[in-house]
Amino acid sequence: MDILYFAWVRERIGLPKERITTDAATVADLVAELIAREDRYAVAFSDLSALRVAVDQELTDFDAPLSGVREVAFFPPMTGG
Repeated sequence: MDILYFAWVRERIGLPKERITTDAATVADLVAELIAREDRYAVAFSDLSALRVAVDQELTDFDAPLSGVREVAFFPPMTGG
């Protein structure tokens, strides 16, 4: 599965994307796995209310299932202008 990071999430983790193998059932489970890896993930995911997530390019929530998913993207809320 590809994991994409945008804006300050990318800056805190230090990667624009990575490919991982996971047994996570939901996005929240995936986040928990990432947080357990290294402190930089814990910092990036410390406040999930400040993050949005897309699964296979569709905006969703952290309870979304990951079965069959190819891509998960994390990014801050977007503002118009």
